[in-house]
This record gives sequence, C-alpha cells and structure tokens, in this order.
Amino acid sequence: MTEGGRRKFRREGEERRRQDLIEATLDCVAEHGLEGATVRAIALRAGVTAGLIRHYFPGKEDLLQAAYATIVKRMTEQAKAALVMEDSSPHRRLAAFVAANLAAPIIDVRIFSLWAGFIGRVHADPDLAATHREGYLGFRDEVEALVAEVLAADGRTATQSELRRHAIAINAVIDGLWIEGCMAGEMFGAGELAHTGLEAVEALLGVELQSEGEAIQ
Repeated sequence: MTEGGRRKFRREGEERRRQDLIEATLDCVAEHGLEGATVRAIALRAGVTAGLIRHYFPGKEDLLQAAYATIVKRMTEQAKAALVMEDSSPHRRLAAFVAANLAAPIIDVRIFSLWAGFIGRVHADPDLAATHREGYLGFRDEVEALVAEVLAADGRTATQSELRRHAIAINAVIDGLWIEGCMAGEMFGAGELAHTGLEAVEALLGVELQSEGEAIQ
C-alpha cells in the first residue's frame, strides 16, 4: 500500500490494470463494507479517476462480482497448491488438501470478513449467486476427485452418488472449522483445527489419511 492508503496503479497492460482495481475494491470492502465500497472510494484507493474504472467495469456491481470471484478462486488455488507433492499417495494428498484449508493463509480474518460481506448479499444478487455456485461446485469437485482416488487406492468402489455425498460432508466439515478458525483463531493450538478436520474426514470415509507420528504442517 502506498502513502495515504492508495494503491499504486500499475500501467502494465489491460489485465494488470483490471486486477489492480479488483484489489483496490477488496481493500475498500474490507475496511468499509459493500455499501462503503463506492466507485469514488475505489478510485481514490487505486489512485485513478472514476471514469477509468468504468472503462474496465460498466458498473459497481460488475466490479464487486469480479472481486468476489477473485476471493473464491484465490482460496481454492491456495488449497490446491498443497497437492503439488512428489511421489505422494492419494491419502497424503487428501490430508494435505484438508490441512491447507484449515491453516494460514486461508484461515485469515480479512479474508473471512470479505467473504462474509459478499455472502450476505448472494441471495439478493443473481450474478453474485452464480459466482458463488461456480466456486462452491469447483471446490466440491476437487474434493470428490481426491476422495475417489483415496477409495480406489484402498480397493474400494464408490458410486457417483456416494462420492457426491462424501464431498458435500467433507466440504461442510472444512467450512465449519474454517469459520471457527477465522473468528476465534486464538482459541486453538497450532495445527489443532487441521487435526480435528482430518479426524472427521477419516471417520467419514473410514480411512487413515496420515501415518502415526506424521506432523501436519
């Protein structure tokens, strides 16, 4: 952030400028809420004119939709980064994915505040609802694929309906613990939420995801 709370608006191409405006929007929403994130406030934060914002986004709603999509995508990508493991078993990959969702940087007060602000408006805004649905289904599909790999490695078969139910339940476990971690992180020890999440997922699937003595990062 530059002096006076303004972002330095980079002149590095259309997509980079567009992303700078999205980041300025997220800053404003985090500090002032959705209603306080006016086009004028966003322009001030980005260090540009309101007219330039309208060059990239027809209206405030379009900018808010893009900002929410950015949050959802960023959280999913951060969790998926934990899957980049050499010579790892499906069990270790699912364990790493669950643990990543229940630790920093995904557990973060600012991210939770932004998410909560947008969620409160989803049912009244069809475009935000579509963005939310897309993000939710994308995350759930990732969980479903990981579960299918784990069960196959154990020689177990599962119908698509069973995989779907497992993914819904695991997503609910992650969501609930994530909210607790964001709202009251100081109440939990290091790795406690991840351990709790893994225990719940192991119980749901009837598998052991980590060998005894393995530490959760």
